[in-house]
This record gives sequence, C-alpha cells and structure tokens, in this order.
Amino acid sequence: MSKDRLYIYDTTLRDGQQTQGVQFSTSEKQTITRLLDDLGVDYIEGGWPGANPTDSAFFEAAPKTRARMTAFGMTKRAGRSAANDEVLAGVLNAGTGTVCLVGKSHVFHVETALGITLDENRENIEKSIAHLVAEGREALFDAEHFFDGFKANPDYAITCLKAALDAGARWIVLCDTNGGTLPSEIGRITSDVIAAGIPGDHLGIHTHNDTETSVAGSLAAVEAGARQIQGTLNGLGERCGNANLTTLIPTLLLKEPYASQFETGIALEALSGLTHASRLLDDILNRVPMRQAAYVGSSAFAHKAGLHASAILKDPTTYEHIRPEIVGNKRIIPMSNQAGQSNLRKRLADAGLEVKKGDAALGRLLDLIKEREDAGYSYDTAQASFELLARRELGLLPHFFDVERYRVISERRRNAKGQVVVESEALVTVQLSGGNKLTGFFKNEHPTDMADDGPVNALWQALRTDLGPFQDSIDDINLVDFKVRITNSGIEAVTRVVIDFQDGAGRRWSTVGVSPNIVDASFQALHDAIIWKLTQDDDGL
Repeated sequence: MSKDRLYIYDTTLRDGQQTQGVQFSTSEKQTITRLLDDLGVDYIEGGWPGANPTDSAFFEAAPKTRARMTAFGMTKRAGRSAANDEVLAGVLNAGTGTVCLVGKSHVFHVETALGITLDENRENIEKSIAHLVAEGREALFDAEHFFDGFKANPDYAITCLKAALDAGARWIVLCDTNGGTLPSEIGRITSDVIAAGIPGDHLGIHTHNDTETSVAGSLAAVEAGARQIQGTLNGLGERCGNANLTTLIPTLLLKEPYASQFETGIALEALSGLTHASRLLDDILNRVPMRQAAYVGSSAFAHKAGLHASAILKDPTTYEHIRPEIVGNKRIIPMSNQAGQSNLRKRLADAGLEVKKGDAALGRLLDLIKEREDAGYSYDTAQASFELLARRELGLLPHFFDVERYRVISERRRNAKGQVVVESEALVTVQLSGGNKLTGFFKNEHPTDMADDGPVNALWQALRTDLGPFQDSIDDINLVDFKVRITNSGIEAVTRVVIDFQDGAGRRWSTVGVSPNIVDASFQALHDAIIWKLTQDDDGL
C-alpha cells in the first residue's frame, strides 16, 4: 500500500528567532541551515527579508540546499497593488523559489488590527498570492489566527483560505497563532476545512505551545488530513514556543499509525543525527539543553530507580519505548540514593570498571554514595564525580597530584579614573606525585560595565595554569555550564555546585562539589573535572 507524503517545514530561523533572548547572526543562520538540510526537512524558512539586516544578509548569502529555501513576508497592504507594494517586493527580491505570506483570517483582527473591510482583506490575500504565482514562485498562505477566527466566524475564515487557494497557493497553512486551541478542536476544525473544499494535500498546520499541546495538535491535524507540518528545532518560538520538530519527526517516523501510513523526506537513518542537531542548536544559542526533552534529552533514556535498572539490564524494552541510538542518544544508569547493585554494576561497567556480582565492595560503595548524597552531593547529575568516588573506593584511582592550598580574593574598588572595578585573583599550589610543587596564579580586573569572570573563574584559571607533565592533557578543557543549588536553609545552608565540561574531543562530563562555602564547593567540582580528564587520558595510554 502506498503511503501519503508528509512535508516538514522548518521555521527555526524565522519563528524560532522570535524566542525571548534569541538573536541569530548571519553565520549562525547559515550553520543551522546546513544542519536542517542534512536532517532532510522539505522547507527551510530563512526569515523575513527586509525586516532586519541579519535576515537580508542571510538571503544574500544563503547556502545552497536540497530543501526549498523559503522567504517569509506579509500580504500586500490595502490601497495599493501587489506589484507596487515595497514590502512584498522586498520578499520577492530575496530570490527564493518559495514564498510564504501571512494574512488575516479572523474578523476581529481584520477590523481591529488592520482597520479595513473584510472584502479588502480577502482581496489583499488573493492579489498577493496571484502576484507570487505570476512571478513563478511556489506560494504559501499563512492563515494567521485561523482557529480562533474559524470559531468566531467560520464562513469568513474559509473564504480567506479559498481566496488563496483559487489564486494558486500550493499550501494553505492553518495557524493556531495564540496557541490556545486544544488538539481535539484542531482535528475537528481541520476536518471541517477539508469538507468545505480545501484539499488536505494543500493544507499545513502551524501550532504554538501555550497549552503544552503543540505536538499533539499537529498530529491531530495530520490525522484529520493535513499534509504539511510546521515547527522548530527544540520547540523554539515566541512565548511558549512552536511545535517541536525534534519530537514530531521521530514520532512520525517511528510511531504508529504514522510510520505505516506516511512517508517524509527524512530518511530513517538520518534520525541518528537528531540528538546532535538538537544539542548543536543549544550550543549556538549558549543554552543548557533540556534534560527531559523527549527523544533527545540527556534524561530521555536515564533509569534511576533500582527496579528499572535491573530490568533494563535484562531487556531494555522493559522501560524504553525506542532504542536510544536510533535518535543518536544513549542510555544512562545514574547513581543516586535510590540505586541498587544492578545500577551500580552497570554504571561501573560503563566506566570500564568490572566488579563481580556479590563483591563486598559494591555494598561499601552503595553505603558511601547514600551517605554522601545525604550530605548534599548529587551523583545523579555528576557522573564523572561518581566515577572518581568509585575508583577511589576500589583502589583504582591513579595519583596525579595533591592540592596543598588555594587562596581567592575578590575586591570591589574605584580606580584612578573613578571607575568602579571588580577584581578577582586566585592562587593554587599543588604537589606532584614526584614531590615537585607548582603554583598557579590568575588575576582579572574589569570595570562593572563589563562581564566580571569572578572568583570561580579565577580559581579555575589558576588551577590549570601550571600542572607540569599534565598540562597538555588539560589545555583543551572548557567549562560549559555552572549550576548552584542550596540544599538546606538557615544559617547552616549547604551549597551544591554542579559544573559541566567539554574537551577538544567532544567528550562532556559533569562534576559536583558540596560545602557551606560556595567557592570551596566550586573548587571540589573543578578539581574533580581535571582528575577525571587525566584518568581518561591515562586509561587511553
């Protein structure tokens, strides 16, 4: 039986850029474009040419893609022809083969936001789409606020869609612009639209996540007959975001009834790059990846409870709906005070530490982990620190150096120019296993209108300044993220610091430190990071 074709339309570069705190540079947009094209999406919406310098520059130097590069704009304004509307001309001048125009389909917005008649709005849609088609472009009509408009006045909303379709639009996109329409409503209204004469193979769906149901709403539209899905990587988008393509794509390819009924332009083997694509986008945005993200999150295949981990060791399908490697992710058996010996042995094996079932060291190590977690440590989120703890208990941790002392000073003062200056300096003295002592020193100074790297950065730089024979091994370590939590309250508050690192080989690891003193907690995590890296490189020799 032949499958229906579904088309994946990505709007990360346009709608995703409307996320609070997100502003892509031209080079970043080019990188993301190549990422999307490698994944296999059908359309890449590059932005709104003429709306800002970055989007205009992107279209001037957009990478050549297999996907259909799309420019976004709006329908012509009332009182002028499509050929003489300079905003519409700017979109056409981007030179893309596909153009998507947004227009009103809700009576309230036509009369209140635009301040024109319903007939004028409908004419703007018709003439704009006809102009695109006459210019040889594939035309999409983005029916803004469609679902709200349909519920308020279904007859008028449908006439807007038909105006675009009759003018030659390839796709009519139903937009849940405010994100408040629930999946059951989306499915029912999409069916009504098809029954009114808009073919399903010309219908697209564009949902927002304001009720946390954008993915479900998109799937409801597909089940009702829509054949184009719009969304963004990692669910970027205005307010609560858009439908998340990193969730939708594997669901369409792997889950029934979609896998057997539909085909997309995305090859099944391309899914193995999905986790990488998701995390690369977060790296570009300098955002911490969401651990609980479906399919691609670092916790998506993490099994913390001892009962779960024991079953996973026998058959992963007991607690996993797909194999993690299909989407480029991996299984994690984290350590915590809920851990049983099955978790522990699996985690030790993953670290290359084989311990036989029944070994007395397992019980000792479990007791130690639970004791330290009671004190505030969290090995659930700091696998590298767990591995060092285990190696130390098992007598398998090489001795590299001892920290004799460290000192950190932070000062705020005015300099000779009257500027307020924040200054941090740190000194660290270590003793190598051979007896030699080395001292690292770092000092930074910034006016307050510049970013102060602070005492923890000064401590990190001092620690890694001079480690003698180990220097080459640690030079490529970069601090990726720094998280602080208070584990209890009052005058005896204890601070937990978890730090994420990455090296030049792309390895990522996390360490934890706990202390009433935030600097000392940070130092523990920094020290563990270096020891873990040296241990990995030592094992590889």
